[in-house]
Amino acid sequence: MRSTRTPAASSHGRRTKRTALATTGLVAALALTATACNGSGDDSAGKPDATVTASASGGDGKLKVPSDIASKLKDHGIDVDQWAKGGWKNWDKDKWLSAAKDFVNPVIEGLWKPERMQSAKEANKTLSTKDASADQGISDPEPAPIQAVAERTPYHRHAAPVGKVFFDGPEGSMVCSGTVIKDVNHPGRSNLVWTAGHCVHAGKGGGWYRNIAFVPAYNDLGESASRLRSAGAAQVAPYGQWWADWASTSSQWIQGGSETGGAGAAYDYAVLHVKPEQGAKSLEETVGAALPVDFSAPAPRAVSSMGAWGYPAAPPFNGLKMFRCIDRPGRLSLSPSLPTMYRIGCTMTGGSSGGGWFRVVNGRTALVSNTSIGPSDNTWLAGPQLGKGAETLYENMSRTYGGR
Repeated sequence: MRSTRTPAASSHGRRTKRTALATTGLVAALALTATACNGSGDDSAGKPDATVTASASGGDGKLKVPSDIASKLKDHGIDVDQWAKGGWKNWDKDKWLSAAKDFVNPVIEGLWKPERMQSAKEANKTLSTKDASADQGISDPEPAPIQAVAERTPYHRHAAPVGKVFFDGPEGSMVCSGTVIKDVNHPGRSNLVWTAGHCVHAGKGGGWYRNIAFVPAYNDLGESASRLRSAGAAQVAPYGQWWADWASTSSQWIQGGSETGGAGAAYDYAVLHVKPEQGAKSLEETVGAALPVDFSAPAPRAVSSMGAWGYPAAPPFNGLKMFRCIDRPGRLSLSPSLPTMYRIGCTMTGGSSGGGWFRVVNGRTALVSNTSIGPSDNTWLAGPQLGKGAETLYENMSRTYGGR
């Protein structure tokens, strides 16, 4: 999808200068949130309750599914023994767990091996020309594309809270991006990750994805595909793997989300509560940082700069390296009945979905949105405004699951 850009040339120069100044501040602020890499491999006291052991292909040994998850599966007519032996790979639409209360995600140790992570495909949400033109005059002119910039390595020093979200769907292994966020009810001990709704749930007519795991600072040194194949676990996943034991997304995404975003795009956000595949420390303690979430939903014109971070996986990218784009946001409206979305120029592709958008608030970097949709020519990205509905979802997750 391509469209004509209409901003005046005289304003573009001033805008570029403002963006450049804001870029420096935003990058510096984010870098200050990270600490030295401690890793999570040393703390092996206690394993998660909901753990099964399997091979990277899904396992064919004798596995044990936790009783609470087994009950949910039985309620939907799913054979628990078959599920544990790899039945999770069967996507029967009549038995696809779709409602908010249906989420199940038992840990399968060893499933996300480095080579399986590397082969995961992007979870893309591309707007059609028809959708993009349905702005009813509310959208701002399409922004000029901003070339994505590679994040400095090692990632654990410059953007430790940013990572990759891996999951299995009907089309195979998929990947998105995510961010470690603070938990207001459990300061300093957060196990919460922010991502996009379409990275955890297929939307209207679909259900929850499976084997959802988060890897902060994935491929810490930004190695190439060939070098990554021989890299050790500490480099591929410096803080370990973190499995979602609960996920929440908006009811609007579940009821209206589609392959091109649909009516759920403006509500395309999700929060994961995670736990380590091995170890007992919280995600925030292990990573050494977490970002607050700004739910004030500021008007795009009131924000001088927003930055999107993520791991783009569709060509010309390959999903192995972290990139960022920083721009002054504008408005994107898909329908007069839907909230306006933020839009920035950015050349990141699928795989960056779910990656956090940040702005500086009172000298501190805060998450203000996440990547949701973009056009087929990859010139911009759009993300939802995080208002009261997103805040309620976050607070419910913190109260109900944060202390686990």
